[in-house]
Amino acid sequence: MRDLSQVHDGLRSPASLDALREVRMVHPRDLHAMAEPSSMPGLTAALRTTWGAELMLMAAEDRRGVDGAFRVHYVFAHHRENWFVHVSALVDGERPEIPSSAMSCYPASRFEREIRDLFGIVPLNHPDPRPLTRHGFWPESYYPLRKDATPPDFADEGRPFPFGEVQGPGVYEIPVGPVHAGVIEPGHFRFSAVGETIIDLKQRLCFTHKGTEKLFEGRLPAEAVALAERISGDTTVGHALAFCQAAESAAGVTIPPRAAHLRAVLLEMERLYNHVADFGMIISDTGYAVAQSQCYRIRERLLRLNQRLTGSRLLRGAVVMGGVGCDVLAAAEVQTQWSASAVRGVTAAQLQTEIDASVGDFLEIVDICLSNSLVADRLDRAGVLDTAVARDLGVRGYVARASGLDVDARRDHGRPPYDALALRVPLETGGDVRARAMIRVAEVRESVRVIGLLVESLPPGPLTVALAPMPPYEPAFALVEGWRGCIVHWLMADEGGRLHRVKIVDPSFLNWPALSRALVDNIVPDFPLCNKSFNLSYSGNDL
Repeated sequence: MRDLSQVHDGLRSPASLDALREVRMVHPRDLHAMAEPSSMPGLTAALRTTWGAELMLMAAEDRRGVDGAFRVHYVFAHHRENWFVHVSALVDGERPEIPSSAMSCYPASRFEREIRDLFGIVPLNHPDPRPLTRHGFWPESYYPLRKDATPPDFADEGRPFPFGEVQGPGVYEIPVGPVHAGVIEPGHFRFSAVGETIIDLKQRLCFTHKGTEKLFEGRLPAEAVALAERISGDTTVGHALAFCQAAESAAGVTIPPRAAHLRAVLLEMERLYNHVADFGMIISDTGYAVAQSQCYRIRERLLRLNQRLTGSRLLRGAVVMGGVGCDVLAAAEVQTQWSASAVRGVTAAQLQTEIDASVGDFLEIVDICLSNSLVADRLDRAGVLDTAVARDLGVRGYVARASGLDVDARRDHGRPPYDALALRVPLETGGDVRARAMIRVAEVRESVRVIGLLVESLPPGPLTVALAPMPPYEPAFALVEGWRGCIVHWLMADEGGRLHRVKIVDPSFLNWPALSRALVDNIVPDFPLCNKSFNLSYSGNDL
């Protein structure tokens, strides 16, 4: 394993144009530096191709009221060697422009388009100038994440979105959405097809751009945890944990070992109930509806267990700044029987018994489904995302692992207690719907094992620690492997200790484009099945 100082020396070589300045080690494996905007395309390419690091986040911030400039921050991570490079580029407040890094890094393309729409910082020579989050009725001069932005009166002028049109003999379009049946959030999908075969899919999201990141500004960190929990409703623990860990890192605080163990238990409980439900919904879209009914029955059992553990079916309020809000494992003498009227918390034995029973039930359903040839025929070779494409797109989570990418932030960047668990990360190489379904099943098995290890090794001690104020304008970030994939939260406080800027990357932000690629050469009726195998969050994307 290379030392981070080797990476630093390499980046300062002539090949990288001596790009970095004001270099400092914030943590033993976390290098922070400044760079000129003009050096960022070369630096991004060098970090990816020479050093094997991936771009995890780009975040802009408006500090014109302090020093007249914007800043654009880049966070790179090397998953195998567990080091980070955080680079900040100063951007002219009067002429906000940055050279685009999109040609060597597809995730940069997405981040740059978002930054242009929300801050008005133009990525020069970007290959795709279309808006990403900006909708047609936003005034041209409105950039909602600038500090001086004032929401105007919106009026939809009826301008069509500039979709790229596919033309040719026999090609026709099928528009779907943005309003869908059921309770899902809006998204527009435009299929280009020949017969029933999809040759292209264009997406338009962000119909419910909620200004979530703006809502963090001016709040005290402890007051903002409830907002982090609601970024994507099925990822309460994942987003709350990423936010809290970023704030704790900024404050230089280490949480108590018992709190770290309990946070991990909650993260795995969230993974369990979501993967169980997802498997049922995938199988339901093959026409085998009984599987969804059974998986939803098991999901309900797990949600009731969540309620017993924390008082919330979705585990809200359990992760707090500095630790956890309650001790979810009660002493045996306090909790002696399983009943709806008992006090909050269960014993270790009760927790393991209930999880084993629920997951054993689930695995029986899995075996029944996979032995059905009609189900298997629909799963195999549907929605294939091959390894090279998955790597180029920067996909995360079970989508990445189903396409053969061996990544998992719990193992690769493991904080306690994950660093001591020897996590087994399942992999599939098929990249199809079956692979994405089987990754979920394997992760359910591993979560059960991990919860058992965490409970066995649960240390005594306090549940929280007080946080010192965060230093002003000092960036900090955290990576958490939520059930969908790696979540990144980046934040910074102002002089008064309130949040100046919070940037969120839900795995769906980078996984949505992969769905379009996976659907090429599939038939139109397979869209619901492929879509469900990705199960991407509108809310986590439409911030």
